[in-house]
Amino acid sequence: MADPVFGLEDTGEHQVSAAFIHRPVMGREVVDLLVPVPPGTVIDATAGGGGHAGLLLDARSDLRILGIDRDPAAVLAAQAALGRFGERARIVHGGFENLAEIAESESEGNIVGVLFDLGVSSPQLDRAERGFSYWSDAPLDMRMDSSQSLTAADVVNGYDEAELVRIISRNGEEKFARRIAREILRRRPLTTTGDLVDAIKAGIPAAARRTGGHPARRTFQAIRMEVNRELPNLAEGLEDSVHLLTPGGRTLVLAYHSLEDRIVKQQFARWAGTAPRSGHIPRGLPAPEGPEPVVRLLTRRPIRPDEIELAENPRSSSARLRAVERLSS
Repeated sequence: MADPVFGLEDTGEHQVSAAFIHRPVMGREVVDLLVPVPPGTVIDATAGGGGHAGLLLDARSDLRILGIDRDPAAVLAAQAALGRFGERARIVHGGFENLAEIAESESEGNIVGVLFDLGVSSPQLDRAERGFSYWSDAPLDMRMDSSQSLTAADVVNGYDEAELVRIISRNGEEKFARRIAREILRRRPLTTTGDLVDAIKAGIPAAARRTGGHPARRTFQAIRMEVNRELPNLAEGLEDSVHLLTPGGRTLVLAYHSLEDRIVKQQFARWAGTAPRSGHIPRGLPAPEGPEPVVRLLTRRPIRPDEIELAENPRSSSARLRAVERLSS
């Protein structure tokens, strides 16, 4: 996700962003892909600290931004960062699984772009009390939206072994998922991220722990994705995005995980009419015609960060950017 760094200052009534430095991932590439769209509103479906939105509003004076974020702290940061644009930028609290409803109630129509910048942001990782990081000991939380009820503690202590194996294997692509799940069950209740790290390490063979980065990385990612429904929400938000766009409008997705990128790639291919057809076609019979394309692919292969960006922001290394343009109906 975008890489903002901001602090929150307690005013007694609410928290406001006090300091802000923003390094949006592939900011130049995102702006280059959105500059050709018609005048209108671009929905930044994961506004973060407002970095991509600010770059785009600077580049195009005839665009407006409707920013959405499920993290109240990010909403405050984006509102502060984009305040200089006045009514051209509106930031609201919500999730992109409700994209259509938010667009209907908050935008002025003529949606010309939708940007999804997926994953977890640096402030969420760097603030230990959020529970996203395996580098510090904190409560098992991992909620992007603190108003939701499900937490990492609920998943770790409430799911049965089969459910834990499923999410750790699927979301984390962790080959030792069964061993980790059994170790979690053996140690319940787990109350902190440190407890979870210890369980994960105990479930992974010693030789495997010495390679491939931090041994808890995949399991933490898997649990975070489960807590926040990241894959189902992405599928729902993507489906809404293409129907919201005016002809010539564009949907862009920055993904940081192979499962996210696969969902985006396959959905874009279906919309473009380039997805492989399933089922056996008898010899001699013509292949059935597929659905009429509704988009054209702007990125046959995902765009990756260049060497300069990787040197300045190593956390961008897994980013993949894909884009499509809505065709005339």
